[in-house]
Amino acid sequence: MDILEFAINMELEGENYYIKQAELNKDNSLSTVLLMLAKEEKMHAKLLQNKAAKLPYELKQSEALAEAKNIFSDVGAIQNSIKQIPDQLDVYRVALENEEKSITLYKKFSAEATDSETKTLFEYLIKQEEDHYAIINQLVFLISHSEEWVESAEFGTREEY
Repeated sequence: MDILEFAINMELEGENYYIKQAELNKDNSLSTVLLMLAKEEKMHAKLLQNKAAKLPYELKQSEALAEAKNIFSDVGAIQNSIKQIPDQLDVYRVALENEEKSITLYKKFSAEATDSETKTLFEYLIKQEEDHYAIINQLVFLISHSEEWVESAEFGTREEY
C-alpha cells in the first residue's frame, strides 16, 4: 500500500469515527463539532484521492477552528450535555490520539516528499489535523475540568473558560 492510499484510508476511518460519535451526541451541541470534523476528514480524503489520481485539487483554508470556538462560547450548555454522557472523555482521548498519529504521519510524509506539490499538500494536512487536535483538546479540557475541579464557591478562585 502506498502512502497516499494509506492516508486516504486513515482519513475515511476518521470520518466514520466522528460520524458515529456525532450520532451518539445527536441531542447536544457536540454533534455539530463532531459532524464538522467528519466533514473535514472527508474533504482530506478527497484531496488525497485527487492527488493519487493526478487530478487538480485546491487547498482551502478551514474554518473549523473558528466555528468550534463559536460553539464552545456556550460553555455551560456544553458542560451540561457532557455530564449526561460521562464516558465520552475516553472517546475524545482516543480521537486526540488519532489526530496526533495523523500529525506525526503527515510530518513523516512531508519530510519524505520528493516534490514541492506533495510537500505542500502534507503541510496543509498537518495544519488541518493540528486544528482538529486543538478542537478535541478543548473538549477534553471541558469534560475533565467539569469532572475534576471541585472548590468552595465562597473561597475559591476560578479561571476563565
